[in-house]
Amino acid sequence: MKVEKISELTTNRLSIYLRCLNELSAAGVKTISSEELAKRFHLNSAQIRKDLAYFGEFGVRGVGYYVEDLKNHITKILGLDKEHRVCIIGAGRLGTALADYNGFKKSRFSVVALFDIDQSKIGQRVGNACIYDFKDFQKIVKMEKIDIAVIAVPAFVAQDVLDEIVKAGIKAVLNFAPTPLKADDSVKVKTVDLTTSLESLAFFLSQPANGNRQ
Repeated sequence: MKVEKISELTTNRLSIYLRCLNELSAAGVKTISSEELAKRFHLNSAQIRKDLAYFGEFGVRGVGYYVEDLKNHITKILGLDKEHRVCIIGAGRLGTALADYNGFKKSRFSVVALFDIDQSKIGQRVGNACIYDFKDFQKIVKMEKIDIAVIAVPAFVAQDVLDEIVKAGIKAVLNFAPTPLKADDSVKVKTVDLTTSLESLAFFLSQPANGNRQ
């Protein structure tokens, strides 16, 4: 398997499959076919088989998938068999809300540090994480063994922040700043643009109910 051939859409779907398998496991389900999995969670059975085929053969003829085995395989494929240590740059409303996100408690992601330039915030805590001065970023990244960074700063400083993240050796970045960012191919930057998503929803609402455009 060559990683470069695996699209982000595929890995996004793997995350969905894992969530479904966790639910099945909690319900005591031992085996399930791709058709049953698709029907139960409103997925596409052919797409499930295609996505999984990138990584090997997991189904058993006449049985389907063993839920626990497939769950463990996808967990490893997504790199979720180990803890990922996350930092958030920007301790404003968005940054602190993300740090306090309850979903992290049930995941393999831990927010271990926040960073800001506002001296009045330095030393405060959000959940289990301390807010550090951004000028100490490189040192804290090494000390806390951080491998994922979240950008939650205004757009006009986001690229400078990303440049510092890259210098620190972090290869995975989630960007909430509403601006495109540039990094070399060794760094994966995923942008979450809330405004674009809302504008897409607004377009949907503006269309006639029957789907026909004027």
